[in-house]
Amino acid sequence: MIREFTQSEFLFILGSARWTLLLTVLSLVLGGAFGFFVAMARTSRLAPLRLLAAGWIGLVQGIPVLILLFLAYYGLSMLGFDLPPIVAASISMAFYASAYLGEIWRGCIQAVPWQQWEASAALAFSRPQQYRYIILPQAMRIAIAPTVGFIVQLVKNTSIVSIIGVIELARAGNLVNNATFQPFKVFGTVAAIYFAICWPISLLARRLEGKLNASRAG
Repeated sequence: MIREFTQSEFLFILGSARWTLLLTVLSLVLGGAFGFFVAMARTSRLAPLRLLAAGWIGLVQGIPVLILLFLAYYGLSMLGFDLPPIVAASISMAFYASAYLGEIWRGCIQAVPWQQWEASAALAFSRPQQYRYIILPQAMRIAIAPTVGFIVQLVKNTSIVSIIGVIELARAGNLVNNATFQPFKVFGTVAAIYFAICWPISLLARRLEGKLNASRAG
């Protein structure tokens, strides 16, 4: 029986956005923590660490995120790890985020002029002190725009987890469309909610970038 697109369908779609947000936050926190160590390893003085981090980035970036999702959900279950869909999705998306954020942040660290390293070394800063007081604060300013761009992509890429049964925003829209056969209303609503999530992130990033640049100029 075909239903009308009513307030209850809208609330169902809106409520599913919490899983999109939760998955994005989990992926960003876990992937960001791992990605930071990947970036530090990529800029390390130790060649084995650089090679290991480069290998991880190449491996993850060379595999579609859908395959990572299948490996986390179906592959681990074959090994006896029966993970809930949201956990498997968080792990696969965190791996995906770690590689891309690690490479983004590596580039931002290396974009800091080499003279900054030389000046801090002349002040007898240790390597950790160079990172903490000189390099990372400058790299953070450079990293804002590409990091936010990736976060927006991450929000939209969470739609792929619907394939293992997570009812996030895109999956909820598909379910409602199958019941109502009103794709313009349904997917227009889904698009509007995605926009409502992503646009404030971009706006906040621009404000933060402006404040950091203003404080630097001052």
